[in-house]
Amino acid sequence: MAVSTIFIANRGEIAVRVIRAARELGLRTVQAVSAADGDMLAARLADAVAPIGPAHATKSYLNKEAVVRAALESGCDAVHPGYGFLSENADFARMVEEAGLVFIGPKPETIRQMGDKARARQEAQAAGVPTVPGTEGVVADFDIAKAEATRIGYPVMIKAAAGGGGRGIRVARDEAELATLFPQASGEARAAFGDGGLYLERFIGRARHIEVQVLGDGKRAVHLFERECSLQRRRQKVWEEAPAACLSEEQRAVLCASAVRLAERVGYRGAGTLEYLFDDETGEFFFIEMNTRIQVEHPVTEMVTGVDLVRAMIRIAMGEPLALAQEDIALRGHAIEARICAEDPAADFRPSPGTVAALTLPGGFGVRFDTLLYAGYSVPPFYDSLLGKLIAHDESRAAAIARLDRALGELVVEGLPTTAPLHRALAADPAVQSGKVHTRWLEEWLAAAPLAAPSAASASIPVTAA
Repeated sequence: MAVSTIFIANRGEIAVRVIRAARELGLRTVQAVSAADGDMLAARLADAVAPIGPAHATKSYLNKEAVVRAALESGCDAVHPGYGFLSENADFARMVEEAGLVFIGPKPETIRQMGDKARARQEAQAAGVPTVPGTEGVVADFDIAKAEATRIGYPVMIKAAAGGGGRGIRVARDEAELATLFPQASGEARAAFGDGGLYLERFIGRARHIEVQVLGDGKRAVHLFERECSLQRRRQKVWEEAPAACLSEEQRAVLCASAVRLAERVGYRGAGTLEYLFDDETGEFFFIEMNTRIQVEHPVTEMVTGVDLVRAMIRIAMGEPLALAQEDIALRGHAIEARICAEDPAADFRPSPGTVAALTLPGGFGVRFDTLLYAGYSVPPFYDSLLGKLIAHDESRAAAIARLDRALGELVVEGLPTTAPLHRALAADPAVQSGKVHTRWLEEWLAAAPLAAPSAASASIPVTAA
């Protein structure tokens, strides 16, 4: 289908990213805006804006009917969902297609299939992709969960069958904890995703989080190598890098080939990410889920492969076949992304919306900053705290860390605290520099030595608080 105008059904830095990619393809953009977002950067950059409702996301960015109606009324012929909000909502994708619009992402049935983690696990097993030992599907009730946990062996991870982002997840170390945590996880999953279904997996205590980026056109798929996202707080990624320095070339080849097999098995269309746990003590990797959308951390893959993922997914949605062969894609150097959020790391990461009094952005060779910020912008309190992503690319991991630290030192956001000081501390830590981390490392590190508030003498380091 011919596409001339894309409706951006998202906000913040990913909306800016999509608008820029669309403009490079000669396409118009219409930006969805809630009542709180009329002055955001994406609204300023788009060719037009379309109001979709009040400030709260449930009445605007999560309102499927309002979004589709606005896309139609504004004369768009395609919808890009970004990440979060409705990006992995199969019903929304179906509504978009039934309205005669192009959904820039996977087919609705693929989103439903791979968004159900239990079904995705079954597809992975059918494709010969290793999975964490666990239940074969959704666990109907606690009695079945108790029996399955005994079979799998404690500790077990209780996980929501629908959704992601760390919600609906608990770790039970014995039957008593399972009895307490099972209903808690089900309730949280139902509140977050409208589905309280759960499944169980073996808990790998010192795992690394490795994910593989894929592109597919519904018939053929390629991988764009892997990223490591092991530095997490409350199961939310904080620092991501590509490639994963902990993998050997043989491990990388096996892992990435498994991702392509699974993507092709389900006829994947667009950009997607397959997530794995990697046990670097045994060298085993296990598939855990697929994200059927563009990821927050996609820029590090773009930096090491030279492939514009957002532009590629738009072209695929327009009906173009996958333009890349696997042999066309090569790794070049190392890239690291630091998520800069409106949170105060010296106050237990308390959200810190406010007005940007002044802004200095870093630059230089190998530095990229994807952001929603501009001087004078008032960060609203209604949405995710992500302000931008600072990416550094260099010929080696050590050089990339040094470049990231230099860029962080140039970043100044006056008017509100951000997580930039956390990233400077991480860049200086010997364990991070040597890559000896796992998915629980950051929380243990923070518990051992909480970050202090910046002193007046350190005002030239990334952030000046209000």
